[in-house]
Amino acid sequence: MGTLGRTELEAMIEEATVDAYDEGEQLTGLFTMLEERLGLPFSTAVLGVGVAVHGVDLTPDGRIVALCSRGRVRQSIGILELPLPSPAPEGAEWIEAYRHWAG
Repeated sequence: MGTLGRTELEAMIEEATVDAYDEGEQLTGLFTMLEERLGLPFSTAVLGVGVAVHGVDLTPDGRIVALCSRGRVRQSIGILELPLPSPAPEGAEWIEAYRHWAG
């Protein structure tokens, strides 16, 4: 991650938010790109524990979260805080674009 420049990230954000009128609609546009383009499932480690990321969701309080599991335990983790594996999954550049947008 961190391989795209500011101009590339802003072009991706523009693509995702072209018809958005407010911040909520921009968030929905970015969520849609993540939902459509992020290669799922993928594995990563959270606090040193391996987890599977099997989806993304948009919470009522306006956050994009990764739907994670380990065995029968499930937990949502904010995409802004989610550590990504190396190599990153396909479509991870959309996580980078969302992080840039979120500031």
